[in-house]
Amino acid sequence: MTLSMNAAPDRRPERPGRPERRGTGRAAWHRWANAPTLGWLLAVALLAGAHRSVPDSGWLLTHLALLGAATNAILVYSWHFAEALLRLPVPSRRALAARLVLVNTGAAAAMAGVVLTLWPAAVTGAAAVGAAAAWHGAALLVRARKALPSRFASTIRYYLAATALLPFGAAAGALLALPGTDAAGDLHARLLLAHESINVLGWLGLSVLGTLVTLLPTMLRTRAEDSAEPVSRRALWILLAGVAATAIGALEGNRIAAAAGVFVYLAGTVVSLVPLARAVARKPPVAFAPLSAVAALVWLVAGLSRLAWVCATARDWDALHLALGGLTPVLAAGFAAQVLVGALSYLLPVVLGGGPALVRRRTETLDAGAWLRAVLANGALVLYLLPVPSTVRVAAAVVGLIALAAFVWLALRAVLARTAAPAARPGPSLRSRLGSGAVGLAVLVAAVVAGVAADPSALPVAAGGTPAAGTPAAGGGAVVPTGHTTTVDVQMSGMRFVPDAVTVPAGDRLVIRLTNRDDTAHDLVLATGQDSSRVYPGQSGELDAGVVTQPVDGWCSVVGHKQMGMVFRVNTTGDSASGSPQPGAGDMPGMQHAPAAPPSASAAQHTPYPADLPPVAAGTTHQVTLTVRDTLTEVAPGVEQALWTYNGTAPGPVLHGRVGDRFVVTLVNDASAGHSIDFHAGALAPDGPMRTIDPGQQLTYTFTATQPGIWMYHCSTMPMSLHIANGMFGAVVIDPPDAPPVDREFVLVQSEQYRGAGGAIADSAKITAGTPDAVVFNGYPNQYDAAPLAVHAGERVRVWVLDAGPDRATSFHVVGAQFSAVWAEGAYRLAPGAGSAPTGASQAVDLAPAQGGFVDLTFPEAGHYPFVSHYMVDADRGAHGVFAVAAPK
Repeated sequence: MTLSMNAAPDRRPERPGRPERRGTGRAAWHRWANAPTLGWLLAVALLAGAHRSVPDSGWLLTHLALLGAATNAILVYSWHFAEALLRLPVPSRRALAARLVLVNTGAAAAMAGVVLTLWPAAVTGAAAVGAAAAWHGAALLVRARKALPSRFASTIRYYLAATALLPFGAAAGALLALPGTDAAGDLHARLLLAHESINVLGWLGLSVLGTLVTLLPTMLRTRAEDSAEPVSRRALWILLAGVAATAIGALEGNRIAAAAGVFVYLAGTVVSLVPLARAVARKPPVAFAPLSAVAALVWLVAGLSRLAWVCATARDWDALHLALGGLTPVLAAGFAAQVLVGALSYLLPVVLGGGPALVRRRTETLDAGAWLRAVLANGALVLYLLPVPSTVRVAAAVVGLIALAAFVWLALRAVLARTAAPAARPGPSLRSRLGSGAVGLAVLVAAVVAGVAADPSALPVAAGGTPAAGTPAAGGGAVVPTGHTTTVDVQMSGMRFVPDAVTVPAGDRLVIRLTNRDDTAHDLVLATGQDSSRVYPGQSGELDAGVVTQPVDGWCSVVGHKQMGMVFRVNTTGDSASGSPQPGAGDMPGMQHAPAAPPSASAAQHTPYPADLPPVAAGTTHQVTLTVRDTLTEVAPGVEQALWTYNGTAPGPVLHGRVGDRFVVTLVNDASAGHSIDFHAGALAPDGPMRTIDPGQQLTYTFTATQPGIWMYHCSTMPMSLHIANGMFGAVVIDPPDAPPVDREFVLVQSEQYRGAGGAIADSAKITAGTPDAVVFNGYPNQYDAAPLAVHAGERVRVWVLDAGPDRATSFHVVGAQFSAVWAEGAYRLAPGAGSAPTGASQAVDLAPAQGGFVDLTFPEAGHYPFVSHYMVDADRGAHGVFAVAAPK
């Protein structure tokens, strides 16, 4: 006999066909109790649409879904199921209401504390969540000890185990929020694995697996297996052992023990799912609720398998830390979100009551478009996880967001429904459900097509398209095809193809299998047009070169990679043309031109880059978002260039702080190629925060300014010279505590321009030759001649100077003035106050690329004082400006 979870033994009968009065009864209680869950899910949908403008949006999305929506639902429905299973009189729900208030308040505080870097709020919120879970577990234990034996009492044991684990998971989360944890070696990665294993596998996983023992057969409208309860009881101990081993192994720094723990947990999951698999085989899911629940379990097994493999094979904790980020979509979206929306789709109509007709109406509402939504949600996640162009990932994310938003909308409609359904009518036929699933597949195909069309890097390199497999690699050859296929393995490693040349019998079909061992994406393009498409780090790809009739050159088409040496050569034997270069190899589309940028009208008059040093923002923690874009920019009068910029300008924005300040920088890549960022103002291991991120991705880079100075930041993606020359640099000013106050402060960043033909990106050949078109201050030649920097005579002026390069040094000089103080690279070359001595002044400050400092000076009288790089050829190229000095105030 199937245990029905459709009603708790509430002594107050409902009136069939009519909703209960607002504020009374079980229905009113569940409207109130489920409101936070739906609110958290609505917040997920809203944030997903606006995540670019929110710091730590990826972390926040995950915690809105898991810490917010899932945790609230677990507290509500674990108590609901306990009422049904233990068959005791229904107690007052005031204590449960208090626990819900505590857990939701704590979750909100914890999330706000992390996003706003207010660690006391984060720690307090985590403590509140842990306290609510412990309180809930104690209440369940008291209820269980009073109850008579029950067939499915093991479900209550799952809840007790889960509530016992959550306080430990919350404590690990609180430690992760403390300042300095992310800089303490591999501690952050180990705490993160412990936190996720306790919370996701323990709190969430145990609650879900314990509930589905009875709920999934009920949703399928079939009986539970007789073996379900004893199997569930045995599996609990295996699952607990897996959680414990994973968490303890992580905390002790033993990756093998942690991996063994995940394998044990996976085994326990498989054991517990065997009776459920039999129920599914006996009654396959048709409605949305069981479809979503079954899909969630499939993603759980897939995620656990991947997690176990990552833990076992990661070379170190940093690599494991990076890999955990790739598992988040599987466990959060694939497992947690789907099982939550599936369970709510079944339970909400039941607990809200109102009579059979109203329950049926709500059930039909929540089942609308069942197969369409299931296909969209799961297909979108599959697309997101595949090595596809970033725009395809974006399209997939949009489709998945639509599927989630549809559930939130339908759930709100169901909760607010007050009238019964019309006369009973047959539900959707299997044929109509299959049709809606086919529509979902069509939408996914359209998303892929739209994503590929929007990403030039996903299109064929040759204008006529990529030749079909098996077509000749070079036209006009007289070589007869041999019918034989030669297959070679090539690795992408260290900005090289290894090997970088292969020899193939003329007439053979060539298949090149590629494996990317680098930490950035590559591809292989042949001069005859064949293209492997992008191969992402750790992934493999294949290029079918067709029948090779003569030698052919190849290269990586990612901007700058060819110039760094990522070239390839296919040689042939048995053909007189062997050894002659393939004509046109260096002139393929996409190699010499930047990706298309949105056109912009050049302003009639250039607006100068603001040279005034911005004030220090309030507080000691500074939240900064730097968005990388392809920006068509006027770089000289009448000259436009496709720059890569931070926040749309080159240089990027000037950041200003004091010693001890903490900078939390969110880097968002909205450009068409991979980029990164390196802050000289912080000292930390570059492996994670300075890594290259692909288009559509973002990362958070946190550093503490421990030393004063003007520090460069720049893109560190290879080739670094090209990325810096194309606009990816900026300055961070950290005030020296002992520097005397001044009246005005300016920032001048010197850099070089190597303009590409026709407005293209920087010319790599010019960079290599060291022949810049211009040397400029703040991104534009002579801009402060036309718009001088205004000061008054007698004011003490401080000029911060940074040489961003990438290659030329500077010797900064102000004509007609002398420096009373010179500070460079951590020390005074001329200390303040020495200017009264006969030899106590300086005429120039010399800085190599990536060096910076400041000079203090006072203009003796009104007039115009030019400032230059005293490498005079560079002053002639544009490193020139003017101070317009007015009479004393």
